Amino acid sequence: MIRICKYLSKAEWGQLFVGLLLTVAQIWFNLELPDYMADITRLVETPGSEMHDVWVAGGKMLAVSLGAVVCMALTGLITARVGASFSRRLRSLEFSRVESFGPAEMNRFSTASLITRSTNDITQIQMFVTMGLMLLVQSPIMAVWAVCKIAGKGFDWTLATGVAVVVLLIAIAVLMALVMPKFKAMQTLTDNINRVSRENLTGLRVVRAYNAEDYQEAKFDRANDELTGTQLFTNRAMSVMMPLMNTVMNGLMLAVYWIGAYLIDAADMTDKLTLFSNMVVFSSYSVQVIMSFLMMSMVFVLWPRADVSAKRILEVLDTEPTVVSGTRTAGAKDAAGRELRGEVEFRDVSFTYPDSREPMLEHVSFRAEPGQTVAFIGSTGSGKSTLVNLVPRFYDATEGRVLVDGVDVRDYELKALRDKIGYVPQRSVMFKGTVASNVAYGDKTGLNGAGTDATDADGTATAAGVQAAIDVAQASEFVSKMPDGIDAEIAQGGSNVSGGQKQRLSIARAVWRHPEILVFDDSFSALDFRTDREVREALARECADSTKLIVAQRIGTIMHADRIIVLDGGRVVGQGTHHELLENCEVYREIAESQLSEAELAA
Repeated sequence: MIRICKYLSKAEWGQLFVGLLLTVAQIWFNLELPDYMADITRLVETPGSEMHDVWVAGGKMLAVSLGAVVCMALTGLITARVGASFSRRLRSLEFSRVESFGPAEMNRFSTASLITRSTNDITQIQMFVTMGLMLLVQSPIMAVWAVCKIAGKGFDWTLATGVAVVVLLIAIAVLMALVMPKFKAMQTLTDNINRVSRENLTGLRVVRAYNAEDYQEAKFDRANDELTGTQLFTNRAMSVMMPLMNTVMNGLMLAVYWIGAYLIDAADMTDKLTLFSNMVVFSSYSVQVIMSFLMMSMVFVLWPRADVSAKRILEVLDTEPTVVSGTRTAGAKDAAGRELRGEVEFRDVSFTYPDSREPMLEHVSFRAEPGQTVAFIGSTGSGKSTLVNLVPRFYDATEGRVLVDGVDVRDYELKALRDKIGYVPQRSVMFKGTVASNVAYGDKTGLNGAGTDATDADGTATAAGVQAAIDVAQASEFVSKMPDGIDAEIAQGGSNVSGGQKQRLSIARAVWRHPEILVFDDSFSALDFRTDREVREALARECADSTKLIVAQRIGTIMHADRIIVLDGGRVVGQGTHHELLENCEVYREIAESQLSEAELAA
C-alpha cells in the first residue's frame, strides 16, 4: 500500500498535509473537552461558585466542540477530494499501461482480472484514502496524546487502561491473522466471477445452442458461492470487533468508577474533590484511548483489502512491455535517394512464444517489394498468423531481423511503424459507434496515395472518404440498406452485423487510411467467392501502390498473388507463383488438389 503512494501528485500531498494539520487540531479540541468538563465539575461541587463561571466554562466547552466538528468536516472534504483524484489517476495509468501491452503481457492477466483491477481494486484504494488514511494517522496520535494527558493521575486507573489496551491488541491481532488471507482470496474470487459472467455473456449463442444454461448457472453458482462464503467469513469475523470494543470500553469505564469509588471512600475529606475531578477527567481520557483503538480497528477493516488491491494494481503498473518503442520515424532511402515505401523483408527470422520451448517460426526469409501482393498459406498451426504479426510488432522476432522500408522494426517508434500498416485481424473487431466511426477508426489520412486529407476541419472523416473505403471493401451493398447509411449505429462488438459484414468493414478500416503496407490475417474467410474476388480486384485497383501481405486458407484467394510463400511446421517449404509452386512444392500441390478441380488446376 505504501508503494502505490508514489503516484500521489504534489498537490495531493499538500492537501493531505493540510488534512493532517486539521486532524491534529481536531485531536487537540477533543482532548481539551475533559479539562473543561473537570472545571465545570469542580465549580459545581465547590460551595459559593458563581453561575457565571459555569456558563463561561460551558461556552468554552461548546466552542471547542464546534472546532472539532469543523476540523472533522474539512478533513473529510479533503480526503474525499484526494481519494477521487487519486483513483482517477490510477485508472488512467492502468488503462494507458494495458494499452501498451502486447500479447505476451496480456497472457499474464486475464481480461476479467484487468477489469476488476481497474474498477473494484481502485475503488478499495479510494475508500481507504477517503476513510482510512486519516484514521490511520489520527488513532495513534490520539492514543499517545491521551495517555500523556492521564499520566500521573493514578496508578490503578493507568493499570486498568493498560489491561484494556492489551486485550484489544490481542483481539485485533487474532482477527487480522484470520481475515487477511481471506481478503487476499476475495479479489481473486471477484476476478473469477467476472470471468464466468463475461464468458456467459460473450458466448450466449453457443450456450443456448447446446442447451447449456443449467451448466452455466451451476458454474456461476459455484463461483458466486465461493465469493459469498469468503465475504460472509470476513464479515462475521469483523463483526466481532465492534461488540468487543464496546465491551472493553464499558468494562474500562466500570473499572475506572469502581477504582475511583474505592479511592474516594478511603481519602480524606480535602482530597475527595480532587479525586472525584481526576476520576471524571480520567474516565473521559480513557474513553479517548479506547476510541483511538476503535478507529484503528476501522482501519484494519479497510487496510487488508486496500493493501491487496494496491499490490494487484502495482502488478499491472510495474509490468514493462517486452515490445519497446524505438526512435526512428522514417524509413531508409534507395540508391536514388528516394525514401522506401512499403518494402518488407524477413532475414533469417525465427520466433518462439514466451511460454513455449518449441519455435513457431524457423529461419524464414523473404522480401516483399512495394506494391506487390505476397500471400502465405499452410496447414493450421504452421505459423502464418505469427509471421505477419511480427510486422506491426505484436511480438518481436527471437532471432533474425524484420525490416520495413529497410529499417529494423525494433528501431521504429511504434506509432511511426504502425502508421505505415493497415491491419485486418482474423477476428473482426467492431466498436460501439457508427459505420463511419468504425471505418475511420484511429487515423486521419485519405484514400489516395498522395495522402489527401479525408477529414473535415474538426477532424471527423468526410462521407466521401469513408464511402470510398466501403466501396473498395464491397460493403456498400449492406451499408446502403441500413437506415442511416454510413451513420447507422454499430452495437458493441458489432453484434448487429453479420460475420461477413464485420469482415468487410474491417477491410474498409484498413483501406481508408491508405497505408504503405496492408496486412490481411485470414481476413477473407467469411466472404463468399464472388465477394472475395471483387474485394481483391478493388484492392489491386485502388491500393496498387500498397504492399499487401495476405494470410489465407483458400487457394482461390491467393492464386493470383505476385508471390506465394508456403509454410509447414514454421519453415518455408516453397516460394513462387501459383503455377511454379504446383510444379515444385509438394505441400502446396496437396493443398491445391484438395480445394481445386483438375480443370481449375490446369487453368
